[in-house]
Amino acid sequence: METTLDVESVKVIIFQLGDKEYAIPVSQVQGIEKTMHITRVPKTPRYVKGVINLRGVVTPIIDLRDRFNVKSSVEDDNTRIIIITLDDMEVGFIVDAANDVMDIPTSSIEPQPEVVGSYEEEFISGVAKVEKRLLILLNLEKVLNTLK
Repeated sequence: METTLDVESVKVIIFQLGDKEYAIPVSQVQGIEKTMHITRVPKTPRYVKGVINLRGVVTPIIDLRDRFNVKSSVEDDNTRIIIITLDDMEVGFIVDAANDVMDIPTSSIEPQPEVVGSYEEEFISGVAKVEKRLLILLNLEKVLNTLK
């Protein structure tokens, strides 16, 4: 019974950037941290805020608001760093808030809509309609492709 559920749904972490909700698979998330001191690294793109030392691992930090050209909001108590792993690389994403963990039925996931001129469209793997929410599913490989 459990294996059938895995095929029919994807467990994701939902986070907020501006007024939109995004989702990434829980399987790629290592943790969610409160904001902490970030050491700036010279000559990196504007959206790479620097590095943190997280439990002995030096982890690059990307501000997804800058990466997606979303109007930056002021960091507050809800601001989080989501630590993800992709191809043995650990990276932190600064987001406005980490909202939820949810199972998304695979039947509710649609391919990315054709939006002409949307800067973030290249980073989207699909869109899910769950109840009254519209969740944007990120393609982490494309979000991180400039770091490799």
